[in-house]
Amino acid sequence: MNIEELQELCKSLPSVTEDIKWESDLCFCVGTKMFCVVGLNQSPTSASFKVTPEEFDELSIKKGFKPAPYVARYKWVLVEDITTLSAKEWKYYITQSYTLVKDKLPAKIKKELSL
Repeated sequence: MNIEELQELCKSLPSVTEDIKWESDLCFCVGTKMFCVVGLNQSPTSASFKVTPEEFDELSIKKGFKPAPYVARYKWVLVEDITTLSAKEWKYYITQSYTLVKDKLPAKIKKELSL
């Protein structure tokens, strides 16, 4: 998986917006809430996303992963190299992260976005 493929996967989900934040992070949001952040201008390229509490405990100690800086308390993990995960694994984690974030949006925002 490369940045372009990850970008395509994120943007394939309903009502997703894309933005550059903090000068070098590509952020994917639903209803202004981030669900995936990709570090640009890095080698290797890293990415962060939200997971379930159970997966957070498991992935945080797995080689190539760590709790995501600043957002670990919200159960975000950082994969240090995006090529570590297969396309199937990315689809699972990105879809799950999107759903976890979308489900916490206020009803009014969900309605505005037709979610």
